[in-house]
Amino acid sequence: MRIDINSDTGESFGAYTIGRDAGLFRSITSANVAAGFHAGDPSVLRATIRLAKANGVAVGAHPGFPDLVGFGRRELNVTPQEAEDFVLYQIAAVAGVAAADGVRLQHVKPHGALFNMAVRNKELAAAIAGAVAAFDKTLILFGLPGSEILNAGRAAGLRVAAEVFADRAYEPDGSLASRRKPNSVIHDPDAVVARAVRMVKERTVVAIDGSVVPLEADTICVHGDTPGSDDLAAKIRAGFESAGVAVRPIGS
Repeated sequence: MRIDINSDTGESFGAYTIGRDAGLFRSITSANVAAGFHAGDPSVLRATIRLAKANGVAVGAHPGFPDLVGFGRRELNVTPQEAEDFVLYQIAAVAGVAAADGVRLQHVKPHGALFNMAVRNKELAAAIAGAVAAFDKTLILFGLPGSEILNAGRAAGLRVAAEVFADRAYEPDGSLASRRKPNSVIHDPDAVVARAVRMVKERTVVAIDGSVVPLEADTICVHGDTPGSDDLAAKIRAGFESAGVAVRPIGS
């Protein structure tokens, strides 16, 4: 039994520091690197890729809506063509900078509202998958278990990975609870670790109404902007290893 631990990284920009990337890279196995649309900037992008390389962490692109003010967590009304174009642009940016440092892109994980909207929106999901496939069909596309984006990825001939979230609450249908809801983010580290191990070993999660929801789990996310995310990632990795779960990059 194995799992990949991923985190959203490279989200600092200009004078603003977001997340604890240096600490995170000691525990995660895959990094989703922001490309400047929802967060990040060219210097942060390059530094993050170099940090990943130094720590043996696989690199992926983390495209989001062009919404720096809203951190990519606000839904935007875009056409499928617009979505495909700005996702392709961001993948190319991360892949290009990575190539300059001898690093090959492993995966693509949409960010925030783009990720959540593509769970049910077939046209948006197809646009994202189309951008990934147009750039490189060997890339792995991340998405929520049972989502339209995973369906679109398979239809486009891509390898897909079902992603679960250790510190987020789930609805009974397997979708993530809105961040606007109380207790949508779980802050107790012990509860997060126990939840993560259950997701991987039992392939289930307890939803906000107490029901038990089955799910696939190929990779698990630790949000980089969560306070103490570096310590949390270390505890989650230790929890997996203690439970006999191997922690490796999704592409290995």
